[in-house]
Parts: sequence; structure tokens; C-alpha cells
Amino acid sequence: MTTKANNTISTLPAASADPQSLLMFCKASADQLRLDVLKVLSHDSYGVLELCSIFDTKQSGMSHHLKILANAGLVKTRREGNTIFYRRANRSSNPQLNELQQALHHTIDQQAISEPMQSKVDAVQKERAASSELFFTENADMFSQQQEQIAAYELYGHNTIDLISRSFSTSNSGIALEVGPGEGAFLAELSPRFQQVYALDNSQQMLDKAAHFAQQSALANIDFIYGDTKNTQVQQLNADCVAINMVLHHTPSPAEIFYDMAAALKTGGQLFVTDLCSHDQSWARESCGDLWLGFEPEDLTQWAADAGFKTGENIYLAQRNGFRVQIRQFIKI
Repeated sequence: MTTKANNTISTLPAASADPQSLLMFCKASADQLRLDVLKVLSHDSYGVLELCSIFDTKQSGMSHHLKILANAGLVKTRREGNTIFYRRANRSSNPQLNELQQALHHTIDQQAISEPMQSKVDAVQKERAASSELFFTENADMFSQQQEQIAAYELYGHNTIDLISRSFSTSNSGIALEVGPGEGAFLAELSPRFQQVYALDNSQQMLDKAAHFAQQSALANIDFIYGDTKNTQVQQLNADCVAINMVLHHTPSPAEIFYDMAAALKTGGQLFVTDLCSHDQSWARESCGDLWLGFEPEDLTQWAADAGFKTGENIYLAQRNGFRVQIRQFIKI
């Protein structure tokens, strides 16, 4: 038995052995607060101050814990303007530790978040949502001009609807939902293609604009829902199609949207996400109310997979102003 074990170990390439990485991994995971941080980071990214609020910890102490997690490859960082956000690293950069890291994540995800901690997480999300909602409430009349600063509807609209049309061969049947319809232009594309269309927005001013557009355009098969993606009516739609155009970068928790839409869609239903690729133009935060400076395509792919989607067709568009747009199709398994 001993000889067999020794033979097995000796077949591993000497260069792949990394006891220091294993030690750092074990050290990072041998602390309850750090495990709780990894749990909170499972579906969202947070800045240091947000994590301090959630865990009632001083910034110096939280920064120390995050450094340990980062050194062990358990979290990744991303700069958004002047703020660094942390998120959980789904895979280890060390192949030998990847299976161990996946097992750790699985075990952590089986643990429930305590009610006090969940309340603090919800408070952070509500603060983000309030900031976004306030921006659109105050700037509803300038929506088109602000949108055109980054990506005009004319750039991506026809590409997105072409992708949807190719995916749904039978017109005027099924249920479609648009999250964040803006002033309503895309509703005019969905209306003739589906029997019933729903428009969801957490800004009453923007929803009123979309409803006015629908009335003026004689779109009779559209219902308007005020609220967010956790709205009970939305969760019970059993929809065939969901479209989310240039909305994710305004949402408090983009990853959570995928879980909400998985609940709203029937099996085999399709989610179409159009949004910005990652960029460094931080002025978009102040001028356009963006909470996030775009997304890496692999982030959307991972969030979708975690929520029970498989990836379909992908389209990428480049603009002269430096922004890149991704149009993604995800199918509920």
C-alpha cells in the first residue's frame, strides 16, 4: 500500500508541486470571517467599505483579510473608478488547487447566511439601488442623450432583435419580458413577435415614459410592472424570452439578476443580455448613473452558468468612442 502511494506521487511533475500555495490556501480558509466573506462574495462584488459595513469591521482589519484571500487566489479584484471591488475567484490559478477550491466553495455555499448579516447585505444592495433609481428619477427627461454618450440604441437594437427573431421562429406567441425598457423603443420590436409582453422598471418615471410610448405606438399587448426582478409577478411569468438591454451596469447585483431571470423563465426559455464590455471610462458613473464599468464576457458566462443557463450565440460590437458592446444569448437548462 505504501509503495503504491509513493508511486502515485512520483508520477506528478516536480514543477507542479507547490507546497507554499497549499499553505497559503489553508491559512486563508482557516478563519471564520474570511469564510463568511467568501460566502457573501459568491453572488456579488463588494468594495472594502461595503464589506466593513456588512461585517462591522474596521477598514484596516478587512483589508488585511482580503489581502490574505487574494494571496491565496480565493478572491479577484477589479477597479471601478476610484474603488476596488472584490469578488470570489471561481477557479484557482493553480490547477492542483482547483478541485480543492471548488470543494471549499461548494461547502461554503451550503451554509446559510445569518439573518443579521443578510440584513446588512440587503442594506448595501438597497443603497446601491436607491442611488441608481434616484439618478433615473432626476434624469428621466435626458435618458436618450445620456444613453447616446455611451451606446446609442441604433447601434445594438437591430442586432439584438435579429438574434431574438432567429431564436423564435413562430411569431405572435409566447411571453416576453423586457427589464428596464427605457423609453420603450425595444417594446415596439417585441410586441409583434410575442403574444404578451411585460415591461419591468424600478423607476416609475421611466416606466411612465415607456407606457406613453406604447400607447402612442398602439402596442396593445404590453403590461407594465413597477418593481425589481424579485417582483412576485415577474417570478411567476414562466416566460419564453427575457431581454435586458443596457441595464446590468445600473443594477446593484448583476449576478443576482441571472438567478431572478432563471426563476422567471420556463425551461428552455432564453435570456438576451446586451451590455458594455469592461472599460475604464469612469466619467460614466457621474454622467450616466452607471454602477459598474461594464463586464468581462467570462463574468456573464459564469454568472449565467451558476444560475442554470447554457451560453448560446454571442455578438460583439465596437464603437469609435472606445466602448465595446456584447450581445449574449443564454438558454435556461
